[in-house]
Amino acid sequence: MSSRAPQDTGQDAQRLWSVDEHLADVLAAIRPLEPIELQLLDAQGCVLVEDVTVPVALPPFDNSSMDGYAVRTADVQGASEEFPAVLTVIGDVAAGSGELPTVGPGQAARIMTGAPLPPGAEAVVPVEWTDGGTGGGAAAGMTPASAAPEGAGGEVRVHRAAEARAHVRARGSDVQAGDLALAAGTVLGPPQIALLAAIGRGTVRVRPRPRVVVLSTGSELVQPGESLAAGTIYDSNSFALAAAARDAGAISYRVGAVADDAETLRSTIEDQLIRADLLVTTGGVSVGAYDVVKEALSSVGAADEEPDGGRMDFRKLAMQPGKPQGFGTIGPDHTPLLALPGNPVSSYVSFELFVRPAIRALMGLADVSRPSVRAALKADKALGSPAGRRQFLRGKYDAQSGTVSPVGGSGSHLIAALAHADSLMVVPEDVTSVEPGAELEVVLLG
Repeated sequence: MSSRAPQDTGQDAQRLWSVDEHLADVLAAIRPLEPIELQLLDAQGCVLVEDVTVPVALPPFDNSSMDGYAVRTADVQGASEEFPAVLTVIGDVAAGSGELPTVGPGQAARIMTGAPLPPGAEAVVPVEWTDGGTGGGAAAGMTPASAAPEGAGGEVRVHRAAEARAHVRARGSDVQAGDLALAAGTVLGPPQIALLAAIGRGTVRVRPRPRVVVLSTGSELVQPGESLAAGTIYDSNSFALAAAARDAGAISYRVGAVADDAETLRSTIEDQLIRADLLVTTGGVSVGAYDVVKEALSSVGAADEEPDGGRMDFRKLAMQPGKPQGFGTIGPDHTPLLALPGNPVSSYVSFELFVRPAIRALMGLADVSRPSVRAALKADKALGSPAGRRQFLRGKYDAQSGTVSPVGGSGSHLIAALAHADSLMVVPEDVTSVEPGAELEVVLLG
């Protein structure tokens, strides 16, 4: 699936990597998943790998866009409320009808929406333009087909004229046979699946949605719904990242928090490889005595004699939040693994910058990153930023005014501020202060 991640020299491991360098390193090791044939509903959210052409025109025949009467235009010419055209009703044409009556001079056929236009008919008059065959005034609907024939009468009075082809959907007016229905690279949502079904495709060839396993580390983590003991907190990161992976188009699996034990973590990761196209860990990648992800995975591949064996690299990035990062491949299939920091905001920002693009690359998409815009800073005072770091601040973007406002502070633990943000404000490495009104790059999260 993926090639071996580039190995750092000792000197590289100590240097600060840029955000762009780290992302390029991640994407260079990602290969799109192999295509498979899936049933339509199973293909939802997947990326099409082939052009799909239309085998039959849509609609495949001229049909009515209204409930009403199929008529010849000459028979209703000049029809009015005062002088209605009186036509003989020769039968019903329902959607799915096979044998069709032929409409001759002075005749009409009751027709339902989607039903084929019968021979001889040139237009459809809506039932509201008629008396509905009841002999009364303007009708609001038709007598049900199950009612006795005499309930509808043998004649219909038409109160308005109709031009040729009025209320008729022409054969091929949606798509013609041989047209390109969907191009390779299309993400299949409900409208695309509807089109595939409409042209008769029961299966489609796609790249499957990546399976992403998310696990958090830390002996202090407690599952939501349980009681907190002294010194413990609820595990939010694994929920946030599993939801973010799903939002990016993946199938996500969340693993309960793993305690700070390197052997337990290594064993848990090995157990998860069977269902993972990508592994994401959060926490344990810094320089603390209990940073178990780094301890557990630093030696991965070190004793592997295979030239393309897996390897994990841990590095520092010139960014805030999210300085410590880990990346590599693990297991016999060289499954990519991204190790993110444990602070909630650091973890989420890191996901948006690195994991989301990796998921999109596995799907085979060319455009892997969130859209970004330029916006003016709307704030009461200047925003500070550390020199040499690319800072990502939570923001609220106003498309109408072209401005962005800060949400919360710069702390990497401020989950509430993150929940109310819809964007990330990007302060470049060489900027230490951003004045109100200054223009910034804004990454849109919605």
